[in-house]
Amino acid sequence: MSASSRRFARQSLAASRVARPCLSALALALLATPVMAQSQTDTNKLGQVLVTATRSKLDLAHVLADVTVLTRADIERQGFGNLADLLRSQSCFEFGRNGGPGTSTSMFLRGANTQHTLVLVDGVRMDTQSGSGGATWQAIPLARIERVEVVRGAASAVYGSDAVAGVVQIFTRKSGGAPVLEIGGGIGSLGTVKGDFNASGVLGAFDYSLGLATEVSDGFNSRKVNDPTYTPDLDGWRSHAVNGRLGWQLNKEHRFELVNTSSHVDSAYDATAKPAPGVDDRNLHDLRASRALWSAQWSKDWSSELSLEDAADRYETQTNQASTYLTETRVRNYLLHNSLKVFGGQLNLVLERREDRLANSSLLPALGGNAKRHQNAVAAGYLYSAGSLDAQIHLRHDRDSEFGGVNTGTVAAGWRFDPAWRVWASGGNAFRAPTLYQSFSEYGPKPGVAKLNPERGQNAELGLSWTGADSELSLTVYNNRVRNMISWDPSFAGNCVSTWGGCYGNLAKVRLRGISLKGETQIAGFKLQGSIDRQDPRDVLTDKMLGRRSRLKGSLRVEKSVDDWTGGVQLIAAGKRFDDNANKNRLGGYTLVNLDLGYRVNKQLRLQLNLDNLLDKDYETAKGYAQAPRTVFFGVRFTPSL
Repeated sequence: MSASSRRFARQSLAASRVARPCLSALALALLATPVMAQSQTDTNKLGQVLVTATRSKLDLAHVLADVTVLTRADIERQGFGNLADLLRSQSCFEFGRNGGPGTSTSMFLRGANTQHTLVLVDGVRMDTQSGSGGATWQAIPLARIERVEVVRGAASAVYGSDAVAGVVQIFTRKSGGAPVLEIGGGIGSLGTVKGDFNASGVLGAFDYSLGLATEVSDGFNSRKVNDPTYTPDLDGWRSHAVNGRLGWQLNKEHRFELVNTSSHVDSAYDATAKPAPGVDDRNLHDLRASRALWSAQWSKDWSSELSLEDAADRYETQTNQASTYLTETRVRNYLLHNSLKVFGGQLNLVLERREDRLANSSLLPALGGNAKRHQNAVAAGYLYSAGSLDAQIHLRHDRDSEFGGVNTGTVAAGWRFDPAWRVWASGGNAFRAPTLYQSFSEYGPKPGVAKLNPERGQNAELGLSWTGADSELSLTVYNNRVRNMISWDPSFAGNCVSTWGGCYGNLAKVRLRGISLKGETQIAGFKLQGSIDRQDPRDVLTDKMLGRRSRLKGSLRVEKSVDDWTGGVQLIAAGKRFDDNANKNRLGGYTLVNLDLGYRVNKQLRLQLNLDNLLDKDYETAKGYAQAPRTVFFGVRFTPSL
């Protein structure tokens, strides 16, 4: 056994002492699953169809990846917070946040950086080209979401840049056929008021969906200052979102669709550790995702999709209503996707073009505050299933206008060696293009210096799953090595225009490895769902843990329904972490307890009560920034008969 392997084993033993009561209960429940349920495979989940794993419809039983699907019911149970709060209870997710839900948020999937997870909204790529990049998680409206699909693992061979650690695809609400009108709202702690509206239906060959959502909160003091002369202030937030979808079923074979989702978030934050009285610092985020889609079924063996996708991300900071920083990103995507049934399987062929634009005053003076680039790509994937065997291969070539070509590929296979048991394995590589800010700001390479290279990941994983009548259990082991990581370092100071002590360059190498166990079962009328993650996200050059990521985390949800009542208890536990990559500033571990209670008055009216952070745990996900105290929320959802 190597020294690093022995160290990994010792750390696993030490980390297991964190949040032991919660995680031990979860482990017993999950490991008992095969004994508690019959060995059958006719669960409802096996009928689910996923789109994200292969960019085409695929039955969950044939997916060769670690996936999670969150439905509208899961979303409506969420009391406090936004999409990040919903995902943190899922396997392999953690976040770091500078205060309340509207403030800067980083999501770490399998310990990777936030920019290494590709985020799609109705197929539209969400990414900011400012700073290190990544999706603006805090500005994605939760109330407008119908479904969330999570695919863990390298997926650049399917999606190109960004999908180093995985893909999160968000599907907004749409028509289910019959006319539906739904109104929701509620009030809660911290002066929180929420409201949302949704109308959908079908008019002849047309179907439509229109929704609005708003949330206002006084918030809480996000800066933790132990000074009697300091006067705490409330850092509140307000958000507004609108979503519209219009579809035209021209005939049985052809459909046109227009989708638009827009959101605005205005949140207070403290720019300094001890803000002066009367100073009001605010974040303003505006997101928009639009898509025009034509889908066609040319024959029983050939279908295609042609789409134009456009996303905009605007971020501004203000102090006492005076603008202090402004950056705007525009990402446009053109996609032609063909699926053909050939050779007993399915062949996917993709042509894609991506165009990025950034407006930022910190770009090199010669650019006039604007930078742009494009990527052209061709990809092919083959999916084969026969009896107990599943196999997939994906190949893709991206050519970037700045750094040239990148080849990516993924090979995966699965074997159901028993009606209840399945084993699968996959291996592939991925990449993340440098942001326009990293490449063309005064902190990037100056003219005459070598350009930044893309970050590159190489991932391998092995999975084992068991499925019963009312239960399922899965174990995934993964190892992802990311090289050419772009980092800020003083050693690059001579390569850039700025004289501020450092610049961007390809330096860091990280290793992301871990084990994930998740499952669910029914015991004595109680539904149990949970996960345990043991991970080791580490900087190879310094042998230090990556900041704000714990070695051990887990969650457990216990739910019970009696007549028209449904109650649930959610436990979320995370071990100790470091706030920085130098591993000098510690963040304590924590365990959160959330309660929810729902009552269906009749078919049209449903009431819900949420009690989050029941034990009023004082904890941090970023050093010096408080997270929400105990909160109570009472909600009403009304769906009148039409």
